[in-house]
Amino acid sequence: MTQNDPIRVMIVDDHKMVRSGLSAFLVAYDDLALVAEAESGERAVALCHHAQPDVVLMDLVMPKMNGAEATEAILKSCPDMKVIALTSYKDQALVEGALKAGAIGYLLKNVEADDLAKAIRQAYAGQPTLAPEAAQVLIQASRQPYKPGIDLTQREKEVLALLVEGRTNPEIAENLVVTKSTVKFHVSSILHKLQVSTRTEAVAKALQEGLLDQ
Repeated sequence: MTQNDPIRVMIVDDHKMVRSGLSAFLVAYDDLALVAEAESGERAVALCHHAQPDVVLMDLVMPKMNGAEATEAILKSCPDMKVIALTSYKDQALVEGALKAGAIGYLLKNVEADDLAKAIRQAYAGQPTLAPEAAQVLIQASRQPYKPGIDLTQREKEVLALLVEGRTNPEIAENLVVTKSTVKFHVSSILHKLQVSTRTEAVAKALQEGLLDQ
């Protein structure tokens, strides 16, 4: 890459509208270029060698392979790439998980376009960027031990309660009158927040910690 070449960016998000919006955003900056889009963590890992992005904008809450797992896998095989977590959530488990996986930045999706462009340039230069909300979460975490599950939303508790009952995703979707993809989204978020990898582990932790009694 020469000095005048644009920074190569890959977008990873399971929502098409988000990918479209980010693609349109990149067009406005001459020094940034979209080289790949991925709708899943697995696809992102598969594309990283072929597309050779300099910076990856990584969603965190995705079905199957989540953003932190994808980040870790990408950086394991392509250590020179830079990953910015770009998410709607500022939960402690997500922030710490993304940074532990190797992300150089953590931004919320309501970030201003110029600020996101600046973060991409900083990431390319090896400089970290944290959303103020993420920084605040880390400050609070340093003051008190984190208890997994304390930041579950009310809807996530409802989904977790149905998981404890042994309900399947289609059954949960019918019970809560939401789509199956929405249920997958909530389940993935629950696993992140409880710091577990399977539904069975989530149920066990919920019962052990009395999370549904809070």
